[in-house]
Amino acid sequence: MKNQTAIEKIRYAVVGLGDLAQVAILPAFKNTRNSELVALVSGEAEKLTLLGKRYRVKHLYSYDEYDKALSVVDAVYIVLPNNLHREYAVRAANAGVHVLCEKPMAVTAQECEAMTNAAKRNSVKLMIAYRLHFEKGNLEAVRIAKSGKIGDLRAFTAEFAQQVPPGNVRLTDTQEEGGGPIYDMGVYCINASRYLFDDEPTEVFAFASSSKDPRFKKVEEMAAVVLRYPEDRLASFTCSFGAASISRYTLIGTKGVLTSDPAFDYTKPLKHSLSIGKKHSSKEFPVRDQFAAEILYFSDCILNNKEPEPSGLEGLADIRIVRAIYDSIRTGKTVKLSHMPSKKGPTPAQEIYRPAHRQPKTVGVQSPSGG
Repeated sequence: MKNQTAIEKIRYAVVGLGDLAQVAILPAFKNTRNSELVALVSGEAEKLTLLGKRYRVKHLYSYDEYDKALSVVDAVYIVLPNNLHREYAVRAANAGVHVLCEKPMAVTAQECEAMTNAAKRNSVKLMIAYRLHFEKGNLEAVRIAKSGKIGDLRAFTAEFAQQVPPGNVRLTDTQEEGGGPIYDMGVYCINASRYLFDDEPTEVFAFASSSKDPRFKKVEEMAAVVLRYPEDRLASFTCSFGAASISRYTLIGTKGVLTSDPAFDYTKPLKHSLSIGKKHSSKEFPVRDQFAAEILYFSDCILNNKEPEPSGLEGLADIRIVRAIYDSIRTGKTVKLSHMPSKKGPTPAQEIYRPAHRQPKTVGVQSPSGG
């Protein structure tokens, strides 16, 4: 690991300059006090030139020059297609560079383990970019779930959908490369059920379906999933690339119900609706820069030698469930899950506020929802 004793700001390279990187991640660096964007890595020269000028970044590299990029930074933020996460994370770790990787962590559990092992072997930090682990509205839901305010938790339901335009990388990747709504959207629902129940599921059952729409030749259009948790609790969700936009979950206890709608967005205020008996209340949480918060947190972990939450183990926990979902879809049977080691989840103490910013114009990319 590189010597951090004299470093006040962690120097980052953003690897991959797609829509998410451009609208949310690159501008987030101006919203942190301990992180500096010093390098960009992309396969498209036009993006590198224009975005380099916009953000005053001098170190611009192609993917073939990734090793050179690693030589001038302390950390990378990987925003590549899912099937490339393992390769670029392991290469960074082997160079002594810390890794912040977008979710889903990788395509298979074996790839997740390779990333985690590389980080441990090289004494670098590895964090998966679950931005909602630092967002006030989401952490308030965690607090309510743990407080007993809505009684014993019994059920979790969620719906997450959008219309993905033809040609989007999420449609052109095959399932074995991490494409489709389960990897892209279902992982949010899985992660939320796990931290709200504060437990790991034991069984999975799932269906997938597709219309005749040519967009869905290589990936499923939508999937419906049921997860069984200890204490006879159930979580269910539907995720889709071919339905109207929705981003919602509901947590049902023996005394009350909490609904977050929208629940998973970063461009809209998150909203809560809480019903306990005859009492009803609602609350809105203004938009904030969720990406600046997670970057600031990760840099703090590096500078102060703290283990990040969410770690690679968190990413692995979700991916093993994703793979079990596909096994259930393929076989038509319930799939049992092996025991996962205990780990801490997000807590209200992790909340970090950074003010929202205006989304910049993008260069050579298409919005995931066609907007």
